[in-house]
Amino acid sequence: MPRTSRAEQADATRARIRDAALAAFAERGFHGTSTREIATACGLSPAALYVHYASKEQVLHEISLAGHREVLGRVRESVAGHDDARQRLRALVSAYVAFHAERATLARVINYELAALAEDHRLEVEAVRRDIDEVLRAGLAPFTAVDTRTAAVALESLGIDIARWYRPGGRWTPQTLAASYVDLAVRMVGA
Repeated sequence: MPRTSRAEQADATRARIRDAALAAFAERGFHGTSTREIATACGLSPAALYVHYASKEQVLHEISLAGHREVLGRVRESVAGHDDARQRLRALVSAYVAFHAERATLARVINYELAALAEDHRLEVEAVRRDIDEVLRAGLAPFTAVDTRTAAVALESLGIDIARWYRPGGRWTPQTLAASYVDLAVRMVGA
């Protein structure tokens, strides 16, 4: 049986820390969560946590940056290969909404805990958010009946808010929500 390297063990521990922090931040918020609670949840001492992360804020930054990059990747991928503007819009809204339902816990933390990030970390995440916004605006641009800036903000707000209330096993699946939101978006832009 192959041995696990120190680097692999450290990566696995960092992943456990991020998972524990994500669950705690989603439940109690960044400021309501202590490093001791995160460490205990993943079977570490508080001192051991600091071997892997310099601060609780650094953990939030890593979670937030990775989450926003995942959204960006999904929306970029969704529009690739669609020549028809209406199909591009449908794919884009579907991907955006599905992310916020499928990854509701992550989406809740990355969108509602931004103010807890240090300024340099917040600016880095905001740059990715601007890239997401640009993809959404580009998907809306062919529909001249609407102001793309306002429509993008409306769609972003609708998607982000899903993370606040969505729970798996409820009335809607990520797919049914995505289909409903696609219909709303198409009507909103007059497509």
